[in-house]
Amino acid sequence: MLLLSRLAENLFWMGRYMERAENTARLLSVNYYATLESAGSAREHWRPLLDLTGGEEALRARYGRVDTRSVGSWLAFDRENPSSIASSLAYARSNARGLRDRIPSEMWEAVNRAYLNLCFETGDVLDRDGLFEFCVAAREASQFFFGIAFATLPRDEGWSFMRAGQMLERADNTLRVLQGRLTPGVLGGALDPAAAMQLEQRWVQVLKGASAYEAYRKRVHAGIDPRLIAGFLLLDEYFPRSVRYSAQNLHDALEQIDRCHPGEHPGVMRLSRWLVARLEFAQVDDILLGGQPGLPDLLVDVNGVGAAITAAYFEQE
Repeated sequence: MLLLSRLAENLFWMGRYMERAENTARLLSVNYYATLESAGSAREHWRPLLDLTGGEEALRARYGRVDTRSVGSWLAFDRENPSSIASSLAYARSNARGLRDRIPSEMWEAVNRAYLNLCFETGDVLDRDGLFEFCVAAREASQFFFGIAFATLPRDEGWSFMRAGQMLERADNTLRVLQGRLTPGVLGGALDPAAAMQLEQRWVQVLKGASAYEAYRKRVHAGIDPRLIAGFLLLDEYFPRSVRYSAQNLHDALEQIDRCHPGEHPGVMRLSRWLVARLEFAQVDDILLGGQPGLPDLLVDVNGVGAAITAAYFEQE
C-alpha cells in the first residue's frame, strides 16, 4: 500500500470524530434550548437525540434519571459516553497524535487546542448556563479544523481517507436524525393547533440541527413540512449536509483512493456506487412510506460502505 493501513485508519477516524463532535454539538444546543422553552416531558424531547447516540439505558445507569441537566452532561462532556462531544474530540486528538508527521502542524494545533479547552469541562458549565457557548466552541473547533485541512492538506490518499470518514459520519448522522423524528403519524393525519405547532417546532429543530434552516427556506418555497424537510435533507444534490451530497462526496473520495490501488478493492467501489445510485433515483415518498429504499435500508447501505472500507484498507498492513 502507498499509505500504511494504520495511518489511513487514523486519518479516516480523525475525520469521523471531528465531524461527530460538530454534529453532536449542533444537535445538543438546538434541543437543549428548545426543551427549556417548550412544554412536555424531557424524555420525549430528548429521545431522538439519545437514540442517535446509543439510547438512554447507559444514561439512566449513570445518572438515574432523564432530564435536561443529565442529558446535557451526558452528551457534552461526560467521558463515560463514547459519543459525547468531549469523547469525540479526545478520540480525534488520539488519532491526530499518530499523524503529527503526516498532517500540517496547524491541524494538530487546532485539534489539540480543542481538546485542552473543552475536554476537561464539568457540570459547572450547566451551573453557569454555559452549555450554548460550549457547543458553539465545539462546533467552531470542528469547522476550524476542517477549514485548515481544506486549505493546507495535500489532495493525496491521506486527504481522501479523512474526507471519506467525514462524509460517512455526516450521512449516518442525518439518516439517524430523520429516523428518530419520522415516527408514526408524523406525515399524515389531522392535528389540533397545539399539536401542529409542537410538530412544526420540532422540525425547525431538525433543520437547525443540520444548519439547514436558511438553506431549506431558500430552496423550498413552502412552510415547515416534515415530508419536504425530509426530502431536502435526504435528496438535495447541492446542500452539503444532505445524505445524497454526502454519499456523492464519499464516493468521490473512495474513487481517488481506488486510483492509488486500481482494481484492488472492487467491493468498496460497488457499494459506494450503489448508495449514490439509490439516492440519485429515489423518490422521497418511497423512502418515507415503506418503499425501496427506506430509511433503514439507506442506513444499512451507509454502514455497509464503512464496514467495507475497514475490511479493505485497515485490517491489513
